[in-house]
Amino acid sequence: MDPLTMTDEMEAIDEATQYRRKIDHSLARFSAAHDDAAAEEAKRRERRERLTTRSMALFEQTRTALQRVVLLDKEDEEEEKPAEKPEQTRLQEKKQRHTARNVRIGRIALIVVVVLIFIGTGVAWGAVTWFDAKFAQVSALDENSADIQNAEGQANDENFLMVGSDSRDGASAEENVGDASNIPGARSDTVMVAHVPADRKRVVVTSFPRDLEIERPDCNRWDPAKSATTDEVVRGQKIAKLNTAYAVGGPQCMTKVIQKVTGLRINHFVGIDFNGFKEMVDAVHGVTVHNEKPIDDTTLGKVLTETGDVTISGDQALSYVRARHVKGDPTSDYGRIKRQQAFIGALLKKVMSSDVVLDPGKLSGFITAFAHATFGDNLGVQQMMTLAQSMRGLDPANINFLTVPTVGLPNKRGNEVLVPEKTKSLFDALRDNTPLPGNQPAGTAASAPPANAGSGTTG
Repeated sequence: MDPLTMTDEMEAIDEATQYRRKIDHSLARFSAAHDDAAAEEAKRRERRERLTTRSMALFEQTRTALQRVVLLDKEDEEEEKPAEKPEQTRLQEKKQRHTARNVRIGRIALIVVVVLIFIGTGVAWGAVTWFDAKFAQVSALDENSADIQNAEGQANDENFLMVGSDSRDGASAEENVGDASNIPGARSDTVMVAHVPADRKRVVVTSFPRDLEIERPDCNRWDPAKSATTDEVVRGQKIAKLNTAYAVGGPQCMTKVIQKVTGLRINHFVGIDFNGFKEMVDAVHGVTVHNEKPIDDTTLGKVLTETGDVTISGDQALSYVRARHVKGDPTSDYGRIKRQQAFIGALLKKVMSSDVVLDPGKLSGFITAFAHATFGDNLGVQQMMTLAQSMRGLDPANINFLTVPTVGLPNKRGNEVLVPEKTKSLFDALRDNTPLPGNQPAGTAASAPPANAGSGTTG
């Protein structure tokens, strides 16, 4: 190899050479790091200068604006200063300064309030999002169903289909509801529709007996353990009980049936399971109901021995809304419907009271318990608050608890039978937002059926 083309890297590497190279490499790295640091420092200095320039400009703009305000205030004071009675001028100036200071303080306070509102809105939105995530969502609604009548007129109405399911999955013995081993599946012990019209001037809650005779359509089978519908189609039945719709097809099938009977556009489905129901009541430290006489059920035992205004706990509330074999009450399901309606009204009243709304612990506990015990479609904190707030803001005279019109006596199959003309009149009035038929006084439940009316089934 030509020595003239050789670099010093090819020279003999002795200890001195290695040491020199290490020094050279270290110096090169130090120089590069120094250059990088200097470049970064120059960038930071440039950013600081820009920030300082902007800050000074903003400060000057603010100072100029404040000067304008002060100068205008002084000019106004000079213009308003009277030529005579110099003794009054100082008093007026003092009042004007006091007024101007109050105005400035007011403006500052307003800004603070606006900021707090934005912060509060962000916190509230975060809480609502967190709670909404806790609700179990199922598929139940069919807002394009051909059974919906006057759909355009119902566009801004809120119709909540509320179903109390008696699925025993996960229930403990002390809850007194049975268990899934001896009572499998799920039935709908409670079926209600809460109708809130677009103008929010009234609320009508209509209950349906569990043994109402219906024509059940084809429905996909419902799996209560998974809270989901399956691909299996169960053929319809010409004559069936209302609660079989839920047992067979779950929320979707129940929605189909209720929309067929009422013509209402059901846009919210709320399923409440007995298991966990009592937690909602305990979260608000009990609910007060008015009890006319002791409730002694042949199946559940002594449910409520006190009379008058009584505050009931979670366990008592669970039995209170389930009791359907009460001694001395031959109406069976109708007596239970009346108690359920009274209890729902009392629970909503308690939840929307200052005792709960202004207590973050109680309110959070109730919403958490409610989310744990419920499932639904188009269901969340805001939707439930719409229902509760509508009922809270209304005069009691504008809140109706009704039972769908039936003949009052079970037929030979043990089923309750609708009165077609009265049923049509009732739901025409709800859909069209016209007075209820018969000019029934609002705020009262529909009259009970004859004393010999009852239900032909047990459960």
